Amino acid sequence: MSCTNRKIDHLRRQIPRFDCVPGCHDCCGPVTASSEEMARLPVKSAAAHEAALAEWNCVHLGPQGCQVYEQRPLICRLFGTTPSLPCPRGQGPETPTAAPVEQQVHRLIASTRQVLV
Repeated sequence: MSCTNRKIDHLRRQIPRFDCVPGCHDCCGPVTASSEEMARLPVKSAAAHEAALAEWNCVHLGPQGCQVYEQRPLICRLFGTTPSLPCPRGQGPETPTAAPVEQQVHRLIASTRQVLV
């Protein structure tokens, strides 16, 4: 396992989970992820990517919500867990992501080559 993959796993464990509003996908727009995170996701066709972008959605958003929820990128995990990325519907964990963890996620994102999910 690469150093980056270990960092991703370490950070994932530190971001708290919470229940979204059923059927909501307000934060599921196009995002970027590292190649290590992309390797964990199913490959989608160029046509699927184009169709999702045309609707300003994530290519992994399906009728029932996120189709890759357990493997979703770090940026997706941060949505709703920090004051800088609040849930538009006011949901969130009892205890938000610690500021140092959020900073580590942003540093990792800045230090890796990002591609559009």
